[in-house]
Amino acid sequence: MSYEPKRAAQLIAYLILKSGRGKLNILKAIKLVYLIDRESIKRFGFPVLDEKRCSMPHGPVNSMTYDHINGVYDDDESGWSAILTDRENHNIALANREIRPDELDELSEADIECADAVWGQFGHMTKWQLRDWTHDPRNVPEWEDPNGGSTEIPLQRILHAVGVANADEFVEVAKSFQQIDRAFAKARVH
Repeated sequence: MSYEPKRAAQLIAYLILKSGRGKLNILKAIKLVYLIDRESIKRFGFPVLDEKRCSMPHGPVNSMTYDHINGVYDDDESGWSAILTDRENHNIALANREIRPDELDELSEADIECADAVWGQFGHMTKWQLRDWTHDPRNVPEWEDPNGGSTEIPLQRILHAVGVANADEFVEVAKSFQQIDRAFAKARVH
């Protein structure tokens, strides 16, 4: 497994479609993406997106997805810009307003189930309500105030926070998948 920007962009596109507005506030989008990953970890032991998650001043974020939203990467090369537009007025929008949910082929049925569950619970909230909700240790105990910076949230901490019984075993399995993925990537290069 490795980070797939097109999958992340399609996940945000799905949320935009759920909103019915053609765009979504960036802070709200990034909080919802984190909560979808968290829901997937709770249900299946693995996140939807394979990336580092961090505590930041406005709560937990998926770091590479956040960087793509902020234009850190070449979004044309990754396929991101074919799905989402650059941020404008603190919003991210669909590049093609005619896109339909069935065209989001990078998302599995399990991904959609998690996204629907999170949207059902949090879609009505404003960006500030979501930020405040994710700051509450009763809701997201894995988030820690980074005092203006950024600190990594280990997968193991999320697994424990969502009540996965064999959290330590899941972390070992995830590490073995990462090692296999690196070996395949190295073999493709040579």
